[in-house]
Amino acid sequence: MIPGSKKVANVALRMALSESREEESQLKEYYAKAGIKTVAVDYGGEFILAVRKIVERAVVAAKREGVIHETHGGEGAVAGAAREALTQIMPKAVGLNIGGKVGVARYEEHLSVAVFVGIGLLHLDEVAVGLGHRALPKEG
Repeated sequence: MIPGSKKVANVALRMALSESREEESQLKEYYAKAGIKTVAVDYGGEFILAVRKIVERAVVAAKREGVIHETHGGEGAVAGAAREALTQIMPKAVGLNIGGKVGVARYEEHLSVAVFVGIGLLHLDEVAVGLGHRALPKEG
């Protein structure tokens, strides 16, 4: 099966849901065999202040792990997909502390960013997931 946008989104979600660095590494290795490039990165803090850091971490991690090349288009695709994912979480998270993981996955021109977040309110926790997709030309 050739991965399309739906499969790449699924992989990004799996990366965001991974519970440890070891699991991240195993998933990364597994998906690499299918030609899917992946990365995951942790984050936390007050939602509004964390948005910029989350987007930056997603872009930096994607470049560092070879998911994208250091190009304007590649960086913009990850940043745009990350912001799209965060806008889906915003209604639950504004004004509260969050913590979780961002997963990025890419196969050829399909790029997805998934955000899995725990939202803290006293001892009551909420969870949310956001997902963004961008088309990005294949890189050589």
